Amino acid sequence: MVENISPSATWTALTGDPLAQLVDVRTDAEWAYVGFPDLSEAGKRIVTISWQVFPQMQVNDGFTEALREAGFTPEHKIYFLCRSGVRSLHAAEAAVAAGFPHSFNIADGFEGPPDADGHRGTVAGWKVEGLPWRQR
Repeated sequence: MVENISPSATWTALTGDPLAQLVDVRTDAEWAYVGFPDLSEAGKRIVTISWQVFPQMQVNDGFTEALREAGFTPEHKIYFLCRSGVRSLHAAEAAVAAGFPHSFNIADGFEGPPDADGHRGTVAGWKVEGLPWRQR
């Protein structure tokens, strides 16, 4: 079973553990228009591997192979991020099944759930917790 980790706890792991790494599983469009975590303060670079392929949003059949190609080993602690924590949970589960036992889901993702008005980024998530991020 994959553990849900808060964005702040993820940041603590990224800044304190050399084997911790963040994988953003959103789409190119989300990275370009919504933004992404800025890991420069942690001395790391974000790894971007889409869990689903835009625009049809079918699951990326090469996802776990892309983790290997990115240099991940079973010793790494991999924290998966998406918009709200749903796609990243599926990605983390696939990673565990593929031999990456230290895979975690970042609860509430980058933007979190929608608020009462249907807007994201106001209730929970990476951005709401005030963690570093930027846009391209």
